[in-house]
Amino acid sequence: MNIDTYILLWINSHHAEWLDQIMWWVSKSITWIPLYLLLVGLIINRYRSWKIVVPILLAFALAVGLSDFICSGILKPFVERLRPTHETTLAPFLNIVNGYKGGMYGFCSSHAANTLACALLFIFLYNNKITTSILIVWVAINSYSRVYLGVHYPTDIMAGWIIGSATAFLAYALLHLLQKRHTHHVGGEAALRAGS
Repeated sequence: MNIDTYILLWINSHHAEWLDQIMWWVSKSITWIPLYLLLVGLIINRYRSWKIVVPILLAFALAVGLSDFICSGILKPFVERLRPTHETTLAPFLNIVNGYKGGMYGFCSSHAANTLACALLFIFLYNNKITTSILIVWVAINSYSRVYLGVHYPTDIMAGWIIGSATAFLAYALLHLLQKRHTHHVGGEAALRAGS
C-alpha cells in the first residue's frame, strides 16, 4: 500500500493545467468512439465475409463485456477498496480535475481491463505492427490517465490488465475453436458430396 500510494501521489503531483484537460478527455470513453469505429472498419475490410466478421464482433463484445462485469460487477463490490479520491486521509493531497472523483470503489480498473481486452484481441486478429503499436500506446495513455486523475492506484490498473488479458485470450480461444469446428463441418460436407 505504501509503494502504491507513493507512485500514485508522484504521478498525480506531476500535473499541469493543460495536461489536466487532456487526461480528462483521454479518460472519457466517448472520446474513443472514432477509434472503435475504425477498428470495426479494419476488421470488416480484412475479413469481408459477414460469416467471419459477426463472430469476431461478438468475440469483442464478450471480451470487453466480461472484463467489465468482472471488474465492476464482481470485484469492486466484493473487495470494496476505496478509490484514492474517496480516501479521507489521501484525497486532500490529490489534484482532482473538474471535480471528478469516480465511483466509490476502484479495485480493479474497468478502463484498464476493457481497453486491454479490446486492444489485445484486435492485435491477435489483425497482426499488424503499426496498429499494434498504436493500440499499446492507447492502452498505456488511457491507463496512465486513471492514475493521473487520482481515481486509481497503480495496482488497480495492473489487476485490470490481468483481467483484460484473460478475457481477450478466452474470446480468441473460443473464436479459434469455432473456426476449427466450422472448417471441420464444411470439410465433412464436401467429403460427403464428393462421395455421393
